[in-house]
Amino acid sequence: MDALFLQILNGLDKGGAYALIALGLTLVFGTLGVVNFAHGAIFMVGAFCAVTLEKILTISVRVKDESVTFFDAYKETPYLEVWFGDTGKAIIDWSVPFSIILAIPVMLLLGVAMERLLIRHFYKRSHAEQILVTFGLAIVVQELMRTFFGANPIPQGAPEIVAGSANIGAWFGLGESVVYPWWRLIYLLFSAIIIGLVFSFLHFTTYGMVVRAGMADRETVELLGINIERRFTIVFGMAAVVAGLAGVMYTPVLPPDYHLGMDFLVLSFVVVVVGGMGSLPGAVLAGFLLGILQSFSSMTEVKDIFPGIDQIIIYLVAVVILLTRPRGLMGRRGVMES
Repeated sequence: MDALFLQILNGLDKGGAYALIALGLTLVFGTLGVVNFAHGAIFMVGAFCAVTLEKILTISVRVKDESVTFFDAYKETPYLEVWFGDTGKAIIDWSVPFSIILAIPVMLLLGVAMERLLIRHFYKRSHAEQILVTFGLAIVVQELMRTFFGANPIPQGAPEIVAGSANIGAWFGLGESVVYPWWRLIYLLFSAIIIGLVFSFLHFTTYGMVVRAGMADRETVELLGINIERRFTIVFGMAAVVAGLAGVMYTPVLPPDYHLGMDFLVLSFVVVVVGGMGSLPGAVLAGFLLGILQSFSSMTEVKDIFPGIDQIIIYLVAVVILLTRPRGLMGRRGVMES
């Protein structure tokens, strides 16, 4: 029972990352009709926003090491610690959460720039052309990240106060040995909050309702005199922010490298297809379900029977879903059907 509970939790927090990226992919496809294969690169750029801020906050100066008395010794100390002492040290410790402040404007500008300068010219092109162009853009961004940050993963630590594990066994009446990393619980909560905010924006604000109306019938909305294209540009930027924030908060779980975006893009695109192209609830549902399925398939007991099943289970499920239900779990009629 304890092992099953931990696998569900593991699947949920992993599914949270899939759901957030898939949510952005679905927003872009639902509003603009564009299959954006550069969305994984946006997730990666968000992760490197956290790396960038940490590097800025830890810019150091050589100061004398007072703990060494028998000769002059020096050590590298971040300027923030020199200027602000323990407060500066705390700011560095919380660099990942603080990266959200940097990531929001950066990702919004990046998303709007991508839509205005490139994506808008491919609205009426075939999906094959859209995939080719956006995949090429993803490769360019990937190589830029490799040039600036190197090829090796760059570990990012969670704040010290949440760096350990939570005794979730005591919370739910399970064994005392049932523990789970605090930061992964925080990421799961963060994913739920972001998903809730996106759905609230789309369902309970006038702006969001117009966007949803445009997703359903763009021509009618434009006949009412509403500049739906401008609103869709903002939605593209919002989708970039969602993916970027997902990347920022995932850095303590998985150290970012230049392959990160492509790894998550493939899995998240499968999530979108399984959930149903253009279906926001479907993307979220499929993200969490496939995350849990992948978690259970990685158990030793399962891998002993089916070696390597954890690497292919998501793709097997996608094949079965597309064969039995071409629209996906919650897809609209006519989408992904010939």
